[in-house]
Amino acid sequence: MLRGIDVSSYQPSSYDTDGLSFVFIKATEGRTYVNPRLAAQTRTARDAGLVVGFYHFLWPGNLTAQAEYFVSKAPERAGDVLAVDWETTGDGTRASNAEKDSFIRKVKSLRPGHRVILYCNRNFWLNVDTTSYAGDGLWIADYVTAGKPRIKAKWRFHQYTDNPLDKNVADFPSRTALREWAGGA
Repeated sequence: MLRGIDVSSYQPSSYDTDGLSFVFIKATEGRTYVNPRLAAQTRTARDAGLVVGFYHFLWPGNLTAQAEYFVSKAPERAGDVLAVDWETTGDGTRASNAEKDSFIRKVKSLRPGHRVILYCNRNFWLNVDTTSYAGDGLWIADYVTAGKPRIKAKWRFHQYTDNPLDKNVADFPSRTALREWAGGA
């Protein structure tokens, strides 16, 4: 298993990359928010030679506008991974299954050379999701032993804790294999 983290504006611009193979960085949310540390956090990851992913926190409604906003703000480099963060919003709403699926497909059409994956927690995957559509891969959050999420579906990334920050593992035998997968969209 490869180790990685995900960061947002809650983490510093410069973070410890020792022992990591990848990082996911929050880029956008809805149609108005951009992570103010996006450029610096991206530079930290690229300087360390990590595989870099960017994620968008999805809100219900205006899926095309959100997808366009996300790809206009997320840095674009061959081998970058794009993800949709599908969970309950701060006001207690959530995008529907159809909206989640539509968003993934729209991002894929806007950036066809990139892997586009779904991030959600175990509850969403088991009890909210009705389509099992995760684009190019599933990034599942389940706070248990690293690499052992309690789902039957094939997953690519597993967020296994948020203490003291979001830690993840990737189901690839090597960083080279991860890099080849990321670049093989």
